[in-house]
Amino acid sequence: MEHAAPRVRITSSRAPTGNPAGQSLRDEINSQTELGEVYVEGLMRAQLRLALRVLAVGIVSLGGLPLLFHFVPATRHVTFAGVPFAWWVLGVLVYPAAVLIARQYVRASERLELEFTTMVTRPVSRR
Repeated sequence: MEHAAPRVRITSSRAPTGNPAGQSLRDEINSQTELGEVYVEGLMRAQLRLALRVLAVGIVSLGGLPLLFHFVPATRHVTFAGVPFAWWVLGVLVYPAAVLIARQYVRASERLELEFTTMVTRPVSRR
């Protein structure tokens, strides 16, 4: 009677403990094993959290502008150089803010991918 290999429960993709087959993490991912899937899903979850945070900032900031104009009546009547305050905010402030948010998003996304690549390419510890 053959004995089955003991079950291994993977609880985190942060600290690899080595694998019985002797494959590297890159091989695990390329072979689409369960361990490789855990690592890729971890990266995808981190990217999703980042995207949702950026989306929330965009919704709150852009969604807050109509509320600002509605609840602060003075903003409806203020003008600079004959142009209403609302147009200055929408035409001048929103676009640079969007570019800065996008730039931060790209940097954070690249940082996530670099951390993932570093984790996958480092040698696996054998125990």
